[in-house]
Amino acid sequence: MSGLTLLPGATGLNGSGQQTTLGVMGGGQLGRMFVQAAQSMGYFTAVLDPDPISPAGLVSHYHIQTDYLDEQGLAQLMQRSAAVTTEFENVPAPALVTLGAARITAPSADAVAIAQDRIQEKAHFVRCGVPVAPYAVIENAVQLAGVSADLLPGILKTARLGYDGKGQVRVANPAELASAWESLKGVACVLEQMLPLAAECSVIVARAADGACVNFAPQRNLHRDGILAVTEAYEGNMPVALASQAVEATKQIANELNYVGVLCVEFFVLADGSLVVNEMAPRPHNSGHYTIDACDVSQFALQVRTLAGLPLTQPRQHSPAIMLNLLGDLWVQGRTPCWDKVLALPGTHLHLYGKLKASKGRKMGHLTVTGATLGQVRATALAAAELLGIDAF
Repeated sequence: MSGLTLLPGATGLNGSGQQTTLGVMGGGQLGRMFVQAAQSMGYFTAVLDPDPISPAGLVSHYHIQTDYLDEQGLAQLMQRSAAVTTEFENVPAPALVTLGAARITAPSADAVAIAQDRIQEKAHFVRCGVPVAPYAVIENAVQLAGVSADLLPGILKTARLGYDGKGQVRVANPAELASAWESLKGVACVLEQMLPLAAECSVIVARAADGACVNFAPQRNLHRDGILAVTEAYEGNMPVALASQAVEATKQIANELNYVGVLCVEFFVLADGSLVVNEMAPRPHNSGHYTIDACDVSQFALQVRTLAGLPLTQPRQHSPAIMLNLLGDLWVQGRTPCWDKVLALPGTHLHLYGKLKASKGRKMGHLTVTGATLGQVRATALAAAELLGIDAF
């Protein structure tokens, strides 16, 4: 990727009379928040997404409504945009190859391709010297039969297209493993040994084309049914040594990829206090949404800076924060949650994504609570959760 700096246009910083447009593959909520961050800095934006009412497309200057591999759509995105990023990891890597041949593209197709395949992803973690859970690759019946009993009980995960707990089956013995692999249509999988977990955390870094890398402090995450439910971000949420280890491991993973953009790496904290890496996401992450309200620069602002070649500054968190994921389950029988009561609580920041249809497990928005003290933030977050019908944490 070129080190070219793409300044905003006439309404932005350089007054050149030419408007710089930044493109994004994908029109979901992550794309929406990227678009909003880019526009706040004076950029025009272009979104490629087939959904006519995609959250990002609805707020962007240009919305190209085609499939991600549509040649005319990609050509139009290249014509509109000086540089292109992605908002979800399952954008077809060949599309990014096409874009990367003519435009600055961050992250690169190679980095996204690794994140799209758990087998390649695990191998990359191992090359980086970052601890992983014991695992086996299962791509055929011979490998299935050769799985060591030491890996059971375990979790069988499809190598591709798994997210938010999808494409994952818990297995206790060889018979369950064989049945699970058959239920997944015999696709390439990774079997991970089930480990005693004490907590989950994630680290978000932003890395520039010149290798400069900044990070947010690790955040503690709570998942329910495979979907992020709560993120807690405050000083002391993890032991200092463990937090430092997680940050250094994430930077190592990014550096070995020669990564450009925002990268999130998720970790498991084991019962014995050790750390193992789970997976990475080559984009901003649900667990980093709190940065919009609790930090002086958000993960989306950093995504804009890495794409445009602007300087990176180390983020500073000015308030402890707790984020609640708002899933479609809250819109029970068509009722709208009691936002008036929630917003009457001090330090609440509501972000709804503009999705017109709520369904179980669908991410409709998030609520971030900030305050002067952790005690105040926790009390408010718990009160908000009770009002919304979200289980306490």
